[in-house]
Amino acid sequence: MLFGGPLRRAARGRTGGAGGARRMSLIKVAYEGDLHCRLVHGPSGAQIVTDAPPDNQGKGEAFSPTDLLAASLGSCIMTVMGIYARRKEIDLRGSSVQVTKEMVSDPLRRIGRLTVVIDLPEHVEPAHRPALESAAHTCPVERSLHPDIKVDVQFRYGRA
Repeated sequence: MLFGGPLRRAARGRTGGAGGARRMSLIKVAYEGDLHCRLVHGPSGAQIVTDAPPDNQGKGEAFSPTDLLAASLGSCIMTVMGIYARRKEIDLRGSSVQVTKEMVSDPLRRIGRLTVVIDLPEHVEPAHRPALESAAHTCPVERSLHPDIKVDVQFRYGRA
């Protein structure tokens, strides 16, 4: 069995603390060798595998850890827009997000820029667009990124 036993459900209740209530989720990572890892989402059991990228000694056979950060940003932005759209009864089906990750190596290897292009349906009324775009920037992933990571977000309507 992965991690020596069955997965336990993560504590998902509220906890106190100076920062207020928190939601917690447990992710376990097992190193499988040859720069491959298997990640398991505790609450659901869903799994993801990662590999180092070819420019950093890997084979690029799966998402790299930094690819997952870029994917998390795109997914988070679309999710928070979806939450807003659901409340306002705006149909966002067919929308998509594309994230381009650019690495830098000076002074050390890290993500330097994330370029996000969000394609939304043309039928989204112009009156709703500013609020949808504002909602996108409430994404907890974007708010958690280090300020040295440049995040460029572009919204396009009528391409979804």
